[in-house]
Formats: sequence, C-alpha cells, structure tokens
Amino acid sequence: MPEVELKPCFLTPKRLQPEYPLFVYLPGMDGTGELLRSQTSGLESGFDVRCLAIPRQDLTSWEELTENVLDLIHAELEKSSQRAVYLCGESFGGCLAMKVATKASNLFKRIILINPASAFRLLPFLDWASQLSYLVPESLYNIGALGLLPFLASLERITRSDRHELLKTMRSVPSATVNWRLALLREFVVDDEQLRRLTQPVLLIAGASDRLLPSVTEVRRIADILPNSQVFILPNSGHACLLEKDVSLYEILKQNNFLETQAQIIPQMQVGKVG
Repeated sequence: MPEVELKPCFLTPKRLQPEYPLFVYLPGMDGTGELLRSQTSGLESGFDVRCLAIPRQDLTSWEELTENVLDLIHAELEKSSQRAVYLCGESFGGCLAMKVATKASNLFKRIILINPASAFRLLPFLDWASQLSYLVPESLYNIGALGLLPFLASLERITRSDRHELLKTMRSVPSATVNWRLALLREFVVDDEQLRRLTQPVLLIAGASDRLLPSVTEVRRIADILPNSQVFILPNSGHACLLEKDVSLYEILKQNNFLETQAQIIPQMQVGKVG
C-alpha cells in the first residue's frame, strides 16, 4: 500500500469496474484502509471498490473528514455518474459513515455499518481511560497495541498472517493520532432526527463476541431510530470481524438481500462462464 501523507484519498484496486455500483469503505481507528484486503476480492464480484485512507498524521475534525470523503465520492461519480453508491463504515469508520450519510443522504443507495464505534461514549470507564492515553509514552505504544489485540479481535478466528498485519497496522499509527481519534470518538454525536432522515436501506452488522465495545446493543439502538434498517449479528465474531477467515462481507450482503440486481446477476454469469 502506498504511504498517504498529504490528505485523505481512496485506495483503488487494480481492477476498475465502473459499470458496477461504487462501494466506499471507511476504515477503523488505524485509518489506513489496509485491513480490508481480505474482503476485497469477494466485494469485487459485484462492486467497484474504493477504500478510504487517512494520513497517519491527520488531526482533522469530523466536519473536515466528512467533507473530504464527500469530495472523493463526487470525484468518482464525475467519471461514471449513473450508478449506485454503497457506503460502508467499520468501527471509527462507522461513525464517519453516519456523519457522511447525514450530510448527503441522497447520495447513497444503501448503507452498511459494522461494529460502529458510536458505542464508545456509552462506556464511562472507557471514556475516562481514553482521556489518560496521552500520558502513555510513545515507547510503550507498541506494548499497548499487543495487549489490546485480544480485545480488538477473536484471534482464533484470524489467520496468523492477518494477526501480524493487524498488529503491524496498529503500531503504524502515531500516538498523537491515536489520542486525537479517541478524542473524536468521545465527542461524537449524530442527532436522532438526522438519522431518521436516512430512508434508504441500512444494514447494521455486529459481532456478538466484541470485547472492545457493546456493538450488539449499539446496532440495535441505531436500528430503533432508522426507518429502514435490518440487524445482522455474527454470533462468534469480535470487533475486527472483517479479518476473520470465515466472514465474507459480500456473502453477508447477499444473504440479507442487500445487493443491486446487477451485482447479483453479473457474478452468476461469470461463475457459469467457461473460458
């Protein structure tokens, strides 16, 4: 993956598919977008995938991040405007997705939220502990990342290589950036009335074994607000569920009838093709 130093950008796969719906993925706290790689090949069965990458030194507000994402999406649609846009946010990216969706609700055909970190402020002890994180010396962040790993993921459900990649990605983010993004989560709020204006289908996915956040409680809370939502619980999954070898986001979307007709038909045609 290339280094992202200047401003948020979209990571683009080698295979561009402008005839497919645009799938925009907003990543978790690391902001790199690198951890989506295990899901990309499956999603490319029916989508033109873009993954947000936020610079490791980025200390911008929710409002600026929201505008950056919308600018990037509009730039993509200038190349091919007649297609649906799917917005997907995981953890920290789930919060950003809510900000983006409520800012420009008419832009998105469907929305997917995965273990959204909007649950962060519901845990007073986590909120309190995060405010002390700036006291941790930079030299101890690598040790802290290792200790946090069992809370971030169900490690037994993730391959050894993906475990190493998760730890490497966590360690790549400077402590100042981690503290800034924790501060963003502490202040995160989206008004219920804004959420009620999201009338498109929304799929809320949560890992029942999430040790980091009460994600099941949170997706059910959000589902009670949204007018057109459905909840899908992964019974054995942790917070970083998209890294788990038995989890396929594309199959989850298919199982929940969350695909455009084109996205359903084209893969079937390809499966039957003999070349």
